[in-house]
Amino acid sequence: MAADERDDAAWGMSRRRFLKGVGVVGAGAAIADPSVLSAQDKPAGTNAEAPAATGDAPRKITLAVNGQNVDVTAEPRVTLLSALRDYADPPITGPKLVCGMGTCGACTVLLDGKPVYSCLCLAADVQGKKITTTEGLGTPDKMNPVQQQFCEKDALMCGFCTPGFVTSISATVQKYPNATIDQIKQGCVGNFCRCGTYPRVFEAGVAAAKA
Repeated sequence: MAADERDDAAWGMSRRRFLKGVGVVGAGAAIADPSVLSAQDKPAGTNAEAPAATGDAPRKITLAVNGQNVDVTAEPRVTLLSALRDYADPPITGPKLVCGMGTCGACTVLLDGKPVYSCLCLAADVQGKKITTTEGLGTPDKMNPVQQQFCEKDALMCGFCTPGFVTSISATVQKYPNATIDQIKQGCVGNFCRCGTYPRVFEAGVAAAKA
């Protein structure tokens, strides 16, 4: 008799009997676990799945964007930037998604006239506030002074950060009609241009203030 077989005999149980017993116990434990029961095995009157938490369910959100009410259906966790770009119909794509963490300013919008990062605002929290994107500042046929000067001063390269700069500087010019270059710089301090077009951006801002 092999050594391991002698040990089994001493304990009064063979490995085969032990493993069979473990298998039966494991199966019983699995059956006793309610999470593995199928819907048809559950008692009558209970739901197959727990209902979704009402706090996380999509809901209607009304946003006042560029002078119009925009209705979207989204979860409370959806940001204002995502609501504008991904949920509005038609999409409002002026604010750009770049960093998603409030460090670049490409998503800047005006909230009651003040520049904010729309990637850091929840859409559900800004209902009732006046939201202005770069689309609401002017049109190709009738641009506001900042948009006009950005074109005349060639204050853009790739253009991806341009809507954020235009929005921030428009708020600065509104606050300081004769803004100096230092005030323009301070007004768009939260905006980042990877192309490095800052000199012309500042020049366009000062020209817009004078206009």
